[in-house]
Amino acid sequence: MIRHFVNLLLWLLPPSRMFEFRRACLILCKVEVGKFVSVCGRGWIYGRGRLHVGDHTWLSPGVVFYTHVNAPIVIGKNCDIGAAVELVTGGHEIGAVSRRAGQGTAKPITINDGCWIGSGSRILGGVTIGSGAVVAAGSVVIRDVPHNAMVAGVPAVVKKSLGEF
Repeated sequence: MIRHFVNLLLWLLPPSRMFEFRRACLILCKVEVGKFVSVCGRGWIYGRGRLHVGDHTWLSPGVVFYTHVNAPIVIGKNCDIGAAVELVTGGHEIGAVSRRAGQGTAKPITINDGCWIGSGSRILGGVTIGSGAVVAAGSVVIRDVPHNAMVAGVPAVVKKSLGEF
């Protein structure tokens, strides 16, 4: 219930101001927020699952987390998460013909250090994104992304290796 109240409170604030206040509110509702994390407004956190955001990470306006108690979402340090990105831990097994959305599932999401997730992307449960990876805007990530790779598309596929700078 506290997360719902905090969601509403943060929704009312200007979208890219008051970062320390936002951080304090998220800590109050048991979100693990690192130092110098910037959380913009108009986002939402659904569920009571574990959410960890590493130091110096930027969450743009409209980022939505669908958490689950059995599937943590972990975002590393120095990441940039674009506007309207969705991280969805839940899903379903394929069911019988009478109801294709079968038994519910929940799988963790891990975004390692230094990643850039482009606007409007969706990251689905069971995915690990390697350090230094880039997910192009509008992509749907359904499988793991290697370190220092750029992925794009629906579903996202590796477009090139970025190497180390």
